[in-house]
Amino acid sequence: MKFIRSVIDEMKNVTWPSGKQLRKDTIVVIETSLIFAVLFFLMDTAIQNVFAWILK
Repeated sequence: MKFIRSVIDEMKNVTWPSGKQLRKDTIVVIETSLIFAVLFFLMDTAIQNVFAWILK
């Protein structure tokens, strides 16, 4: 019970982001994920082409 009471007390000290800040942060995460996905796709395609050229 002491653990649960401690968790409840700690949760009262948490500052939650506003809806506006949460949307902004979510958009940043989605944009960053898309950028990395495109970069990984391009690098993967380039590496595949290089290996195909070498092994040919």
